[in-house]
Amino acid sequence: MSKKSVYGLFIALVIPVVCYLWLKSASTTAVVMPRHYLLDTVMEQVVQGKQQSDTVWHTTKNIQLVNQLGDTVNLYDQQGKIIILDLFFTSCGSICPKLTNNMSKLQRSFSKGGDVRKKVDTSIVQFMSISIDPNRDSVNVLRDYANKMGVIADNWWMLTGNRDTIYNFAFEELKVDKFSEEPVSPDFVHTSRFILIDKRMQVRGYYNGLDSASLLKLAKDVGYLMLEKDKTKKNKVFQDIVDLSWLWLVIALLVSGFVYYFNTKFNKTATK
Repeated sequence: MSKKSVYGLFIALVIPVVCYLWLKSASTTAVVMPRHYLLDTVMEQVVQGKQQSDTVWHTTKNIQLVNQLGDTVNLYDQQGKIIILDLFFTSCGSICPKLTNNMSKLQRSFSKGGDVRKKVDTSIVQFMSISIDPNRDSVNVLRDYANKMGVIADNWWMLTGNRDTIYNFAFEELKVDKFSEEPVSPDFVHTSRFILIDKRMQVRGYYNGLDSASLLKLAKDVGYLMLEKDKTKKNKVFQDIVDLSWLWLVIALLVSGFVYYFNTKFNKTATK
């Protein structure tokens, strides 16, 4: 066999193997999107004679409240945006001031250039802080607290409203009692959780609003959700390639075997 044939055979064998190993390695280091938390149901259906399951994730119901500017607003006013939400009250002397400060840092991180003096980019994220003591946290009280804490109203609502509506929303829609590290009383829903809601109004994460590492993960997860639609399509195609990579490897090895066989046969014929 000539040197050129050996080199050709070597390349034909090595390249598919290298590509296969690269695909497998890349698939194990692919970005993991923030998971869904609240399951509504799993639908079973028969498609082309095969039983398939379709997961239906809980979509957070709408809620109408009043913000610190006195405007009546709805959760669904922010469709198409990612929501970061927490529960607080203005007279809190424990964790709430720090939660608000940390929310403010997050808001600045999503402002244009990270500079509070520049206009906040309101197209990406909406921040919401819902009072769990709405009977005392009136619009005026919220406005004064927001001014004191440096809240930028462009994309941060501090909200008050009917107490039963707020508590039903916290327990039935956000399930904060199930994903809070500290015990949550049904009479006073006090928690350090920041809640991440995606563009489809589905809960995608609970984060410790007092922990810098958890807040960093929250900021990263917002970035992932911003690209989720395109990323999902890309991941599906990529995963399909990875799932079939063994087949491509087998095909490449078979082709290489045929090349080797016919090349050897040709060389024997040429030497006669």
